[in-house]
Amino acid sequence: MFIDKTIRNIKRIRRVSEVLLKYGFEDVVHSTRLRYAMRSKGKSYLGAYQKEFNQNRWERLRLVLEELGPTFIKLGQLLSNRPDILPEDLIKEFEKLQDRVPPFDTEIAREIIEQELKQPIHELFVYFDDKPLGSASIGQVHRARLKTGEDVVVKVQRPEAKKQVQTDLSLIRELIRLSGNYFIRAGILNPLEIVDTFSQSLLAELDYKNEALHLEQFRKTYSDLPHFYVPKPYLNLTTNRVLILEFVSGCKITDVERIKSWGIKPKEIANRGLGIYLSQIFEYGIFHADPHPGNVIVQTNGDIALIDFGMIGKLMRQQRFAFAGIFIAMANKDAKSMAINLRRLAVDHEIEDMRAFEYDLNELIQDYIVLDTGQMTFKDLTGRLQKIAFTYKLQIPGVIFLILRSLSLLEGIGKELDPDFDTLEDIKPFGFKLMAEQFSFQNISNEVKHNLFQTFTLLYNLPIEVRDIVKQVRKGRLVINYKQEADDRLLRKIEVLGKGFILTMIICALIIGASLTFSNNTIVETYTLGGVPWYSLVMYIFAFFFSMYLLAYLMFNLRK
Repeated sequence: MFIDKTIRNIKRIRRVSEVLLKYGFEDVVHSTRLRYAMRSKGKSYLGAYQKEFNQNRWERLRLVLEELGPTFIKLGQLLSNRPDILPEDLIKEFEKLQDRVPPFDTEIAREIIEQELKQPIHELFVYFDDKPLGSASIGQVHRARLKTGEDVVVKVQRPEAKKQVQTDLSLIRELIRLSGNYFIRAGILNPLEIVDTFSQSLLAELDYKNEALHLEQFRKTYSDLPHFYVPKPYLNLTTNRVLILEFVSGCKITDVERIKSWGIKPKEIANRGLGIYLSQIFEYGIFHADPHPGNVIVQTNGDIALIDFGMIGKLMRQQRFAFAGIFIAMANKDAKSMAINLRRLAVDHEIEDMRAFEYDLNELIQDYIVLDTGQMTFKDLTGRLQKIAFTYKLQIPGVIFLILRSLSLLEGIGKELDPDFDTLEDIKPFGFKLMAEQFSFQNISNEVKHNLFQTFTLLYNLPIEVRDIVKQVRKGRLVINYKQEADDRLLRKIEVLGKGFILTMIICALIIGASLTFSNNTIVETYTLGGVPWYSLVMYIFAFFFSMYLLAYLMFNLRK
């Protein structure tokens, strides 16, 4: 099947190889199976693309993605939020990637709307603007007015968008298979996992029903949050390829002159916008993940509306506590606490020297908090944190980097509205509030209940688990796997410890079984010996002899 796919996509693979060669990535093509795509009837095209470049390697890689089209651009945009797996300089280049896709023909957009909604345009709308408001790689947006009089925007997916994306995703997977070793040598250990995550995200974005559900979720969650407005989706007029939602009037949040003309202070809008966003992160745990200026609208009454809910982020309770702890530790100039909270956030890490890790964080704190030169922005802080995450291979959930990126965007917006805007100062109250919640009686009691329940479950299931282990031992099915990379002496010790572990499990099973039967109130008196049931006594005796044997076995064998 893989061969069939490769043959079917050989032209596209050759095109990718040509673009890589065009921008000087001969080493990628030469060192992977992509080189076979550049041969035809024994002739190689590898030497035809060598040229001099003014750009560095990462700039050229960005140009490769731009030339290969929308799906590759979106992959780069996704990777720009993953500094735990990519170096800082490459992240900066990928942040420059933008969709530059011209709108498609309006007649085609009309046909798609009619096909999806099963009604002619004139029956759906009183007015439909043929000129798109905006255009991107997946779809474009038109103004319209429903028959019921509401002003709406209509998002229409590009024709063949889903098919093209699926083809490109399949191709990207093939490219990773063909050149996987190259990525591993470059330090990206799980390229297929990255592509799978990207595929899920992009395929979800292709279904406009998901965005409509996001809008509904935000409208219900934030119905009581003051000065915040979420447009209404028309669920009965939404399909996988068409989304109709309420039109929100106003101006971009960076249109300072328009905001002033409405008698609204830009500084107030800056603080209000950041406050709304921080409430989403620290209080509710669900947030809009793309707050660039075009998606943040200021209404004439000073309320702030968000649009384009294709991408949202969700934080679990413990993640919110750890995230808040990072900024509280910064405010308290406590590198150790900051290190602990970063480790709490990380799924995995390669921190071998905690002192070095704390030292790097202390340097960051000194630069950002103690020196207080006014030179380091939140974007700089994010960059430093990302660099530390990459250095120590902190596998921090992608949602955290989405937050850091969003806060950097909001800082840029805030600086345009108020030169004295300080993101960290606004974060502190939310952080302290969340930390107080973490150590509240209610939360601690919930944690204690949860831990007690987990402990009870462990103790309740332990006899069953031990019995299963003993059963596997008796049937000869218990296997301990290890990778043979050590000398025979070390392997011998591992084998001894493995057998010791099995004996320990058997001893535990005997003691637990004996204790359970001893405490059983249904035991008949005649079956006891000195008040102890005879079968409990037998199990205790066996446990004792096994313990003596285990002790002697370990002492004798571990000396060798």
